[in-house]
Amino acid sequence: MADEKRRVLVGVGGGIAAYKVCEVVSTLAKSGIAVRVMVTEAAQQFVTPLTFATLSRDRAYTNQDFWQPEHGRPLHIDLGEWAEVFLMAPLTANTLAKLAWGAADNLLTNTVLASTCPILLAPAMNTDMWEQRVVQRNWQQVQSDPRYHSINPGEGLLACDRVGQGRMAEPAEILAHLHSLLYTGGRQDLAGKRLLISAGGTREHLDPVRFIGNPATGKMGLALAQAAVHRGAIVTLVQAAGGSIAGGEARSASSTPSNLHTISVVDAEAMRQAMVKHLPSHDWVVMAAAVGDVKPAHYSPEKLPKQAIPASLPLEPVPDIVAELGQLKHPHQRLIGFAAQTGEIVAPAWEKLQRKGLDAIVANPIDQPDSGFGSDQNQAVLLNAQGQRQDVPRCSKLELAHQILDFVQSNFG
Repeated sequence: MADEKRRVLVGVGGGIAAYKVCEVVSTLAKSGIAVRVMVTEAAQQFVTPLTFATLSRDRAYTNQDFWQPEHGRPLHIDLGEWAEVFLMAPLTANTLAKLAWGAADNLLTNTVLASTCPILLAPAMNTDMWEQRVVQRNWQQVQSDPRYHSINPGEGLLACDRVGQGRMAEPAEILAHLHSLLYTGGRQDLAGKRLLISAGGTREHLDPVRFIGNPATGKMGLALAQAAVHRGAIVTLVQAAGGSIAGGEARSASSTPSNLHTISVVDAEAMRQAMVKHLPSHDWVVMAAAVGDVKPAHYSPEKLPKQAIPASLPLEPVPDIVAELGQLKHPHQRLIGFAAQTGEIVAPAWEKLQRKGLDAIVANPIDQPDSGFGSDQNQAVLLNAQGQRQDVPRCSKLELAHQILDFVQSNFG
């Protein structure tokens, strides 16, 4: 992200899920982002304006402030023009209806009409309310406006003791989408693109409890999937071993974005089969997974007694998935690989790019602080087959994911 202070405006609706917005506001403020909060009258029954003012290190505005000018100007105009990204959470059925019809009868809805920035909507309500035909009609109507970006509610135990859809997205998922909007300005430049992305580290089992693996957590591949989905792409994520798309609690199928399909695998052969199967229907393939190089030559379906484990373990190679994809891809498709390296990272990555028929490669050091496996941050050198190079200094993995997508988009379209 740029060094200048970014600006997020938050509108809090009336619902118990307002407590989750406290974490969102606090995390944004701690990261150095300027946050201003508007609290509706109903929301004040759940969380006080003082709480949000304390967490945001700024004022929290209520409807009583509506007619009080800010800096000599109408408050809703000042807030609307100030906002770089606007979050509305929890979005209630009442406010959703107002958005759908352009109504403006309070500070929050007037500020919506006085702003031009991207707006992220995170609904929360009782299942029966969410499933009402009129609510779904309003939901579809607002999503037809390119200003609005959305996170569908998930399933779970609701405050009314109903188990069903209506649970607001978790803070980690909301924060990731906000950071994407701050990076892109809301552009959907990958709309219509189909991306096949691998993530995580494969495991090659000796028996049901022992395996040969690596420290990959899948965070980089998951960040790539998030970034691509936020930019409108249709993504198939082949995920090995660990990680979840929200960066925390796994989401139910009903709450997963409609343009994201996740396939879970364990070993290299299962990943190879999934990648080869789905290759023909995708435009870009990003092989971010850390695939093992070898596996035990023999697998025991039952746990081996300790004394039965051989002192010298026979090994055999696993499939070279990215090389096979390089041979199978069509001219219109783009294949992007990763090279996790220690020491000198560029020369081995360039050699791998040429040897395996890649269009681009991401070389990242795993021996540097706050980089590589398990870290929330990363740094990389991006190379393409034409010899172009882009150095990306240490940043969040989500921002690196966006820079990788920009690099591919600018070079290959």
